[in-house]
Amino acid sequence: MTLDGQLLVATPQLMDPNFARTVILVLNHDEDGALGVVINRPSVLAVAQVLPEWSEAVAPPAMVFGGGPVSPESALAVAVAREGGPASGFQRVAVDYGLVDLEATPADLMPDLTGLRIFAGYAGWGDRQLEAEIDEGSWYVVAATPGDLLSPEPATLWRQVLRRQPGELAFVATFPDDPSHN
Repeated sequence: MTLDGQLLVATPQLMDPNFARTVILVLNHDEDGALGVVINRPSVLAVAQVLPEWSEAVAPPAMVFGGGPVSPESALAVAVAREGGPASGFQRVAVDYGLVDLEATPADLMPDLTGLRIFAGYAGWGDRQLEAEIDEGSWYVVAATPGDLLSPEPATLWRQVLRRQPGELAFVATFPDDPSHN
């Protein structure tokens, strides 16, 4: 089963500082592993400082997001597409989401996109590594909505995503930042 376009939500027990309280949009999941971006960690670096041509195209906050610990010096753009999406410069990875070619001209793509984010780095897993982490209880796998990637309040996204889940997952949103205080 592919997880492309799904969200990985860190369980309260996941204390690794790279992933504690993160929400990851899975961009590619196959037999070789998985790749995604952390969508709830804006940095203090404005997009205008590093990719000024894209600064008007990004959804607020117009900051570069810390996409994950792998290749943090590289930039990756992920967007929500309108129906059909751009004819070029866009690679759909799930129903609503796709990767944007940062070499493309923003004005050519933006009419077909709802919005986009720029990420420094990404999260990556080798063969069966992500499945093992899910099985051990490090991640909840939940459906993404188009608004998740473009949330104007990314710092609260972990709780927002959990609150909209049925049953016990909604309750997890109330857990304190340090589970030992529960």
